[in-house]
Order: sequence, then structure tokens, then C-alpha cells
Amino acid sequence: MNEQNMAKITVTDSALKQIAKIIAKEPKGTVLRISVTGGGCSGFSYEYNLVQEKPNEDDLILGNEKARILIDSLSLQFMQGSKIDFIDELAGQSFQIDNPNAVASCGCGSSFSL
Repeated sequence: MNEQNMAKITVTDSALKQIAKIIAKEPKGTVLRISVTGGGCSGFSYEYNLVQEKPNEDDLILGNEKARILIDSLSLQFMQGSKIDFIDELAGQSFQIDNPNAVASCGCGSSFSL
């Protein structure tokens, strides 16, 4: 995808550092694929998968050589303007997506509705 679309989704330094830490333990060429799937208590949910695949022609590629993220074009439609972050708090650690398109989300933050 073109560079202009990269501005529509941001990734925090905290998320990139955690992704790099996870990927460093995986085989060379592993990337994080984030997608939106139907389901979850609010209608849609985020899916995180470590994969060894080359980007599809319509994938958005984020990150750097140590922490690459792929997002497919269908999921990108639901994630426009989102911020991907990694939170490390007393209650636990998790990746969180702040999605301005979501009108409701579940308590755990892993599903949302538009």
C-alpha cells in the first residue's frame, strides 16, 4: 500500500518494542498480522497472529525491520485512524487498539462495534 495510508494507523514505540521482543524469539521472517474478524461480544474482534509470510499486494505494512506489522485491506477499513499500543500495568500487559470508529467495546477491549 502507498505511504499515504500509513498515516491512518499509528503504532506507539511501546508496541514496536514489545513486537520486536516477541519476534526476536521466532524464526527469521516472522511478522505480526493484525486483522479484524466477526465475533466477540461486541460484534468485531481483533486477531493477532505471528506469521511467516510475505505481504500481500494490498497489505498495509507498519513498523521497522525488527517489528513488522501487516494489516489486510479489509481490516484496514475498520481500523482507519487507530492507534496500536502496548500497555504494561499492574493489572497486566496487553496490546490495545484505540479505534476512533468503534462506538462500543467490551470490558476487556478485545471486541468492538461500529
